[in-house]
Amino acid sequence: MRVKLENLTRIFPNRNKGGDDVVAVNNFTYEIPDGKLVGLLGPSGCGKSTSLYMICGLQKPTSGKIYFGDEDVTDLAPEHRGVGLVFQNYALYPHMTVKQNILFPLQNLKGEDKLDKDTMLERAYEVARLVQIDELMDRKPAELSGGQQQRVAIARALVKMPRVLLLDEPLSNLDARLRLQTREEIKKIQQSTGITTVFVTHDQEEAMSISDSIVVMKLGVVQQTGAPQDVYDNPINLFVAKFLGTPPINVFDGEVKDGALYIGEDKVLATPNVKDQKVYVGIRPEGFIPAEKGALHCSLQNVEVMGRDVSIVSTNKALSSQSANKVIRSIVDADTKIDRNAKEVAFNIKPNKIFLFNKKTEERIIVGK
Repeated sequence: MRVKLENLTRIFPNRNKGGDDVVAVNNFTYEIPDGKLVGLLGPSGCGKSTSLYMICGLQKPTSGKIYFGDEDVTDLAPEHRGVGLVFQNYALYPHMTVKQNILFPLQNLKGEDKLDKDTMLERAYEVARLVQIDELMDRKPAELSGGQQQRVAIARALVKMPRVLLLDEPLSNLDARLRLQTREEIKKIQQSTGITTVFVTHDQEEAMSISDSIVVMKLGVVQQTGAPQDVYDNPINLFVAKFLGTPPINVFDGEVKDGALYIGEDKVLATPNVKDQKVYVGIRPEGFIPAEKGALHCSLQNVEVMGRDVSIVSTNKALSSQSANKVIRSIVDADTKIDRNAKEVAFNIKPNKIFLFNKKTEERIIVGK
């Protein structure tokens, strides 16, 4: 089912006298292709969950339209939209067994949608097998692990055979290892069912790993959309560059002059067609190449061996206050030899891993060839 959002806006009135209203989502226009998994991504308060609740009908837009296929569902009640919603806290009924939790949405169907008992049981066991909990049907939620409870919540959402599946930060209550496993299972389930899915998260690694496309939001405004790798490789502004990536991008204060980029006194990159100006310089951790006569000189602090790769921790006077790190983290191959006793380390920079941003607008500056 194709989902189209057209100029979607949601404004919450300010409860304090004289205060401004809160624009949670501002003019959100986007089309989710049929059968794809799209991640809504951004920090807390960016409007991603509000967008999700407008899609499912729990919140009404202040303005704008929502279409499922060619059908305008903007004013349609949630129970008539054909959506499955999985909440952050799972919202399972504690007094019911797994089977009863999964059956509950089917038992509430009325009229021509009502199913007989055998059909309901057949469908419940079908989705339980899909999410691999068919052996847990007689247990209650308290007897399940966090990952198993998550699968029950997904099964309950899928049993209605929804046109659209909506997931609101479904992995935030799981530990790191279980999150990794469960997000792989969510992607597998989505691919096997072909249901159009919207996945809300503040965890960029989650969104990038399973989404066909991501939407990066900030303060209710869409910053950038696209395939995860494309957005990572070509951030449109400093916010997107800083939000995507683990470890986060290193940000320096730099200056373009006479056709070259300088970080401090180091000339690190040719910048043809870029006018002289002060800039923010973002360098991805994997963009550093240790070299004895490298262009960028930094003070070596530490070398952290992490098995498959090495993290070189260093400092530079030009490190910007805009940087998410107080130090520079450079990720290099584990076979790279680094003199741990050296006071200084020098790097060359991979041209496709360095980005320039306007100091005032923080918009990306494209460097010509």
